[in-house]
Amino acid sequence: MQMSYAIRCAFYQLLLAALMLVAMLQLLYLSLLSGLHGQEEQEQYFEFFPPSPRSVDQVKSQLRTALASGGVLDASGDYRVYRGLLKTTMDPNDVILATHASVDNLLHLSGLLERWEGPLSVSVFAATKEEAQLATVLAYALSSHCPEMRARVAMHLVCPSRYEAAVPDPREPGEFALLRSCQEVFDKLARVAQPGINYALGTNISYPNNLLRNLAREEANYALVIDVDMVPSEGLWRGLREMLDQSNHWDGMALVVPAFEIRRARRMPMNKNELVQLYQVGEVRPFYYGLCTPCHAPTNYSRWVNLPEESLLRPAYVVPWRDPWEPFYVAGGKVPTFDERFRQYGFNRISQACELHVAGFNFEVLNEGFLVHKGFKEALKFHPQKEAENQRNKILYRQFKQELKAKYPNSPHRC
Repeated sequence: MQMSYAIRCAFYQLLLAALMLVAMLQLLYLSLLSGLHGQEEQEQYFEFFPPSPRSVDQVKSQLRTALASGGVLDASGDYRVYRGLLKTTMDPNDVILATHASVDNLLHLSGLLERWEGPLSVSVFAATKEEAQLATVLAYALSSHCPEMRARVAMHLVCPSRYEAAVPDPREPGEFALLRSCQEVFDKLARVAQPGINYALGTNISYPNNLLRNLAREEANYALVIDVDMVPSEGLWRGLREMLDQSNHWDGMALVVPAFEIRRARRMPMNKNELVQLYQVGEVRPFYYGLCTPCHAPTNYSRWVNLPEESLLRPAYVVPWRDPWEPFYVAGGKVPTFDERFRQYGFNRISQACELHVAGFNFEVLNEGFLVHKGFKEALKFHPQKEAENQRNKILYRQFKQELKAKYPNSPHRC
């Protein structure tokens, strides 16, 4: 009897030890799994155990948390920044499309979501307290009814520092609460918005374009920073991902995406063949052709349109940077930020391209991908009320170039 009891006791002790060993092995496995840094191991794990998609409630909770923080002031103290009204998960090697807009120009997000298949980040500027409230209601409605917004879009909000954005009150839902689909949200926005030039806000508040650009791209490795009223060619995100995945030697390179503008935006060209046909009949022309031809002339549009057609995206030719070239580009690594002292219109992108050059980046033009701006930019319709601020930025640009000499004393390049 005593022997039987001893055997049973030993058995239970052995079983308990085995269970503890299994638990320890599971903990060890989870610890090792969390420490895996190789992309291949992570991809294999998520193939079998994919992360759960974020629910509407989770996204709304994130929005409430971001707004409840009260935001943070930018370096100048003039603007209040709310990061992460909407968030998206992103592969660290992905290419993010970063853009910025006034509240009225959020209309363009719909078209960007159709053309760009990867993650997208938008910084929204609300110049008044009423616009800040509209922006939060829009973020709430878009996160509720647009699965693509929940899955792929990060949204940040900037407003003048004297204002604070508020969490939408569910007891006063307004007209947006009656909407039932993503298309209805954009249709409603089209009815209440007055889209136009981002910085023609009709207020005495300067549009902080470079603050918005930095905010939109700050968590990205590779980013394509564009204006919200531009449209990328079809498949550009896929082509960039495939090209970047083939090599890890892209740091220090600015991969230039040629930019154009179209007379009528009813039907945007999808591929290079369609674009070239419109270019040849004058319906499409180089970006800024009527405003600042030298600002994009180094792209060498005549050479680009005559490149032989290819199926794969790749760098086609090298272009030495020269002032005042301000190309749109994809770059990774230690990319200089946009100088946030430049606001409104003038020299905000040129200054950053200038620093890329001084920092040693090489500019290579891609063979197939492109961007198209909706509408021709005409000088007579362009920023007449902001000439004083443009002159201020012109003086600041001269100062900025002198500062680069001290920042990069050993660089052989100058602007």
